[in-house]
Amino acid sequence: MRDLLFVILLCLFPLSTPSAAPLPLDGTSSGRGLNDSLELLEDPQGRLDLEQVRERDAAFRPAAGRTSVGQNPNPWWLRLDLERHTMPPGGWWLEVDAVNLLDLRLYLPDGQGGYRELRSGESQPFAAGRDLPYRRPLFHLPDGEGPLRLYLRSYDPAGNSFPLRIWSLNDLQEHRSQTNLFLGVVYGLIAALLLYNLFILFSLRDRAYLWYVLATGCALLFSMGMTGHGFEYLWPGAAVPWWLNRISLPALWGLCVTRFTQNLLQTRLNVRWAHAMLSLNCALYGFAFLFSFLQWRYAGGWILAITTPIGISAALGAAITRWRQGSFPAMLYLFGFGLVLSSVSVSVMRALGLVQPSPTTAYLFPVSVALESILFSFALTSRIQELKREHSLALEQADREKSARMTLLQNAQIDLAQAVAARTAELTQANRLLREREAQLRHAAHNDPLTGLPNRRYLVEHAEQALNHAQRNGETLALMLIDLDHFKPINDTHGHDVGDFMLQNVGHRLRQCVRANDCVARLGGDEFAALIAGPDAEGHAREIAARLLSELADPVSFDSLELRITPSIGVAIYPHHAQQFSKLYKAADQALYQVKGSGRASYALAGAIADKRGDGSLENSGSASQPV
Repeated sequence: MRDLLFVILLCLFPLSTPSAAPLPLDGTSSGRGLNDSLELLEDPQGRLDLEQVRERDAAFRPAAGRTSVGQNPNPWWLRLDLERHTMPPGGWWLEVDAVNLLDLRLYLPDGQGGYRELRSGESQPFAAGRDLPYRRPLFHLPDGEGPLRLYLRSYDPAGNSFPLRIWSLNDLQEHRSQTNLFLGVVYGLIAALLLYNLFILFSLRDRAYLWYVLATGCALLFSMGMTGHGFEYLWPGAAVPWWLNRISLPALWGLCVTRFTQNLLQTRLNVRWAHAMLSLNCALYGFAFLFSFLQWRYAGGWILAITTPIGISAALGAAITRWRQGSFPAMLYLFGFGLVLSSVSVSVMRALGLVQPSPTTAYLFPVSVALESILFSFALTSRIQELKREHSLALEQADREKSARMTLLQNAQIDLAQAVAARTAELTQANRLLREREAQLRHAAHNDPLTGLPNRRYLVEHAEQALNHAQRNGETLALMLIDLDHFKPINDTHGHDVGDFMLQNVGHRLRQCVRANDCVARLGGDEFAALIAGPDAEGHAREIAARLLSELADPVSFDSLELRITPSIGVAIYPHHAQQFSKLYKAADQALYQVKGSGRASYALAGAIADKRGDGSLENSGSASQPV
């Protein structure tokens, strides 16, 4: 009904409504929202292609700042006219700042009178859905000044939103750094409380803790999914799995929160009407999860929209009732869960199109979950104290019966000592497991799981220490960036097993080509790095580069295949080329792309190029362009 009213409202505009004037882009446009200049066209049958849409240009209606059409089963076409007065460094970038979209398509002029299609959304792998690694769909607009008309097709039955924003590259990178820092703090807080309560769960074996830990884990995944970081870091190589999409994760989270509410507030004994409503909620969440599995996204979204108010009402009613009955955990639950319920209500209204998407509403849920986690931890701690008080009362009762039941008391004391010893052993075991897990996490955080080499994070930390040591001792330091030439065709042709074997083989050869005190790391994909320290780091780097070119050129046998691969190597020297690691990395990266541009299979020193396919002489060359 709401979508029908919106369509009727659009139809009230005169049929001769002119197209919106092109939005000028100048030095002040970076970070600006574009929806005031956007025009919309609904595709009721979902069969229109771009050519048919262009023939219906007169049917577009102004969006008037609207950034969402809510839960709508139809695709929507968007048209945007821009007038580029200036071209910032790195060009203009279009961001679709939506929480999640199933299918998003962008059509940009191809320079030959037609349009090229770019696809994004949950149905596409992360890297394929954007022109720059970024948590939201991000597209680089064609370079040049003058008018630009682009089209988008947005489709998601669970909630179709399309807030658009224009960025210059520098402003975008600054915005990304700030938001990543803020959200990283939020994720860290939730994860820390999750681990803390997981430890208590292992200690107490309490059912309320079990459901709370599950709910917090789902909330963390849901928050990362809403912000786009889950897609970027947890499952970047494939489309979003159905069990982690915007229907399944909220359904799982709602189920766990509902069961936690029933256990913490003991609704079965104290608030029976609320217990019945919450049990109904659990069943509805199960249906929503099932519909997500069956790809009935529209129906699943409506079940969540209907179920959420029922669950909120029952949970708040139960918490208020238990608070009046004198339950202190119920008071903490009421305040903590009230924050989350408010954010969930906003999220539901956002999905329905009643609240327009904005950065504030996008971050409301993870922030409220972090605050709620703190208050819920207090609530669970209070519950433990209640259990301790009950235990203390039981001991006092036993003391009052001491004179009549001395023998029984002695046996009880023995049993208690055994229980304490067993619990102490359990805590010791839990501590040992935690330490082992921490060691595993430290190893996983600093090492690449495929090759066993240190990863990018370890390289950065080790490089800072090496730079400080080199500065104190007046030594040099060489950073080598190594990129495997034409690795992707091997991966695409022979499969990931062959590609993984090649990467493991390359990692093994790299370790053999460097000295014991040198650091070799895998940066990701087919990119490696080596950090060479010592008084003559430049000379060692040249020797190692020549050795790598020779060693990696040898064929690799896999079953009946004989595969060949060559490296391109960029080298930068501290302090000649840079005195900070970030700048040293940039210099080595520029040298690497010089090699890539001059034929690959060689190495280059920053500011010069050494072609090891010929006589190995150094030739001056211009600065390499840095890739975005």
